[in-house]
Amino acid sequence: MRSIRHPLRRFAQVDGRRRALVVEAVAYLLLARLALIFISFPNLAKRFGAFMSPADSRAVEARARVSHEQAAAATDIGWAVTRAARYVPFRAVCLPQAMAARLMLKRRGIASVLHFGGGKARDGLGQNTPYEAHAWLDAAGVEVTGYPVTKGFVEIGCFV
Repeated sequence: MRSIRHPLRRFAQVDGRRRALVVEAVAYLLLARLALIFISFPNLAKRFGAFMSPADSRAVEARARVSHEQAAAATDIGWAVTRAARYVPFRAVCLPQAMAARLMLKRRGIASVLHFGGGKARDGLGQNTPYEAHAWLDAAGVEVTGYPVTKGFVEIGCFV
C-alpha cells in the first residue's frame, strides 16, 4: 500500500493541466499496447503515415521548430508520456511511448516524425549485445520520446 501512496501523492501535487495530460497519456499507452498485441505490424505501420528516408525533405520539415506554443505542447506531451509509462501495469517501452505521443500530438495538429533504428547495444560491461531496435519521436524541434538514442544506433527510416 505504501508503494502506491507516493506516486498518488506526487500526482495530486501536479497542476490540473499536466494531470489531464498524464491521464490522456495512460489512455493512449493502453491503446498503443493493445494495437501492438492485436494488429500485425505491417497493418499497424500503414497507420503511422508515409515511410521515408530520414533525409527526405518532408521528414526534415516535420522536425523543424514551428512555433513556441507547439514546442511547449510537444515538451509537455513528452513529459506526460514518459511519466505515465513508469506507472502503467504493462511494459510501455519506446514504441508504445512514441505511438502514444504521436497520437496526442496529432490530436493537437502538431506534425511529428516517428523514427525507427537499430544497432548493437552495449551491456553494462561494455560488451556488445544482440541487435536491438529502437523507436523515438520528435516534433516541433523537440525530442519528445525515446531520447537520448543510444550511441551506435542507426536510423533505418521514419514515418511522417
